[in-house]
Amino acid sequence: MPVRSTPALRVVGTDGGIDLVEAERAAGEFLRALGVSTESESVRGTPGRMARAYAELFSPRAFDLTTFPNDEGYDELVLARDIPLRSVCEHHLLPFVGTIHIGYLPAERILGLSKLARVAEHFSYRPQVQERLTKQIADWLAEQLAPRGVGVVVEAEHTCMTLRGVQATGSRTVTSTLLGTLREDPRSRAEFFALTGVGP
Repeated sequence: MPVRSTPALRVVGTDGGIDLVEAERAAGEFLRALGVSTESESVRGTPGRMARAYAELFSPRAFDLTTFPNDEGYDELVLARDIPLRSVCEHHLLPFVGTIHIGYLPAERILGLSKLARVAEHFSYRPQVQERLTKQIADWLAEQLAPRGVGVVVEAEHTCMTLRGVQATGSRTVTSTLLGTLREDPRSRAEFFALTGVGP
């Protein structure tokens, strides 16, 4: 029985009403309140650069979530490893960086491989916590793709933990979300973790 064609879903990141002029003004006040002068030539443009940098970090690119019929009935794990991650901790607005591994067991449709990285970017480009980010990616793929299973592992270094506070330099945080067969079947679960290189 042929699988019905599904048009690509246009995924657009919201800019949250970014006001660069106001952000630059606020950044200047923030720096001055911390005792950082913005009078010198080298620092005069810093508030504007801060505003533009954070606007970029909070603005994911729009993309088309393109799926295709799984005509060959492929039923093994599809895994994209080491997708670069950059996000900002919502508690301190400091960056966290690392990698994301995303896998799924196809059902009726398969996903264009680059879209796994696009989905990761879509949920990363906003103030985040790693636990929520991991679950958002998995839940969204499960909803949009209806696969037999989804697995997401995020490994990241949080500068709010390595540069300040406890200053645990080099520490990394690992989170995972497994849905469907990847959660329920021990062999599928073990295969997923083995291919990601992360112990269960």
